[in-house]
Amino acid sequence: MLIIAIAWIYVVLLMSLTEPTVVAGIMTFLMYCVVPLGILLYVTGGKGRRARRLRARERERAAASEPD
Repeated sequence: MLIIAIAWIYVVLLMSLTEPTVVAGIMTFLMYCVVPLGILLYVTGGKGRRARRLRARERERAAASEPD
């Protein structure tokens, strides 16, 4: 998944460099790259976030149940 994201960043960067103005280039990069990739990576990373949250809860429970 990471290689696809890197390739998409490259494509959109080249697209934004061909825009007639700097503002149009920045908006192209933001709207075609940053926003969609942010959403995509957030959605596809859900299982990892859930697993990290469960591991953290288990560590907290283990630490709480240990006698001092």
